[in-house]
Amino acid sequence: MKVCTDACVLGAVATVAGAQRVLDIGTGTGLLALMTAQRNPTATIEAVELDVAAAAQAAENFAASPWAGRLHAYPVSLTRFAATHPAPYDHILCNPPFFRESLRSPNAQRTTARHTAADTLTFTEISRFAADFLTEQGTLTVLLPPPEMLHFEQDAAAEGLYPTARLALHHRPGSRALRHITAFGRQPQPVNTQLLRLHDVDDSVYSPEFRALLGEFYLHL
Repeated sequence: MKVCTDACVLGAVATVAGAQRVLDIGTGTGLLALMTAQRNPTATIEAVELDVAAAAQAAENFAASPWAGRLHAYPVSLTRFAATHPAPYDHILCNPPFFRESLRSPNAQRTTARHTAADTLTFTEISRFAADFLTEQGTLTVLLPPPEMLHFEQDAAAEGLYPTARLALHHRPGSRALRHITAFGRQPQPVNTQLLRLHDVDDSVYSPEFRALLGEFYLHL
């Protein structure tokens, strides 16, 4: 799976400042874990990835980074990782599989990364893990399309986790929201939805707010 723009936004906006232990669920190439290490100079970041080849690539990327001593990749399912009873996390990040009913890719790795399934990574599994392993004031931040986020919010509420902040990603002015980045905590509260446009009217030009947000991570904007 290639690095995608919306995942980069998640890595840039998640409130990881002050967190001492962070977990990236379904790390893929390690993008979110690496961005967290860049933004937080003291956090220990762990990353779980079911696909062994992807986990190996994440571990290689971690080792090549300036933060290798604070990044750790685990090539296991979230269920097996939970069985190790890790210490609580201050922040958990996840860009989970989200295609629930659409056609599956003939590429098995893309199917695992993009589709929910009982044998891969479900919304309920993510929510239950976060409820079990977040600190009392900890945060779970998730990236999903708006319809799938509604399903996730229902599963999270069943585990005692509730939205605390939301960022709606729009492709251009006037377009519908493509993704929601939602933070969850243990206390219900009113949620203020903010908006981020990825582009101006010209799709080849990033918006000023996007350039300001991703300036520390993109080589060219």
